[in-house]
Amino acid sequence: MQLFILILEIIGTVSFAVSGAMTALKKNMDLLGTCILGLTTAVGGGMIRDILLGIAPPNALQQPRYMLIAIASSLLVFMPVVQYKLAEKPRLFDRLMLVSDALGLGIFTVIGMKVAMEAGFGSNGFLVVFVGVMTGVGGGVLRDLFAGNPPYIFVKHIYASAAIVGAIICLFAWPVLGDNAAMMLGTLLIVGIRLLAAKYRWSLPKGKHLYSYNKNE
Repeated sequence: MQLFILILEIIGTVSFAVSGAMTALKKNMDLLGTCILGLTTAVGGGMIRDILLGIAPPNALQQPRYMLIAIASSLLVFMPVVQYKLAEKPRLFDRLMLVSDALGLGIFTVIGMKVAMEAGFGSNGFLVVFVGVMTGVGGGVLRDLFAGNPPYIFVKHIYASAAIVGAIICLFAWPVLGDNAAMMLGTLLIVGIRLLAAKYRWSLPKGKHLYSYNKNE
């Protein structure tokens, strides 16, 4: 069980760190900025989760290996040969960004749920789902704010909604399938919904009338 969680956390950390570092490159940040953005994206959601659950100091500081993994992943993305390949193939950049972000979203949502249950809140389904979703989207929100972009979850294709759906199904599957299977199911659902939403441009309804009015003003 612990090995399964460890593998998920490493994959999620690398995925989110890569998405943060790539965002930094797109914003023409230097080496330090790239590492900070990659690190923030990778561990930011977990820190928000730990603050909500009253875990102090946050797990990212108690177990700094995840911070080191995030920094190492950011350094890898910053390497000139990697930057050259990504600049040479913009479609590869977009696909890598999408997949890494979707993986991080799915993995950290179910990890957040697991941590909430282990903290003694397993009987509070609403709290478990809420904490899971915040863990999944928190790092991405911080990444976008630091990069000067509107938070992805508010303006892009279905994102947080994918985490909510996957978390709810994972919650109901937990007592039936067990920890590992439920977490894997939740991860696959979130990643699948996110990728399909990007491919087919699924979005929630947006306000238009006031936006049009402000543009014409």
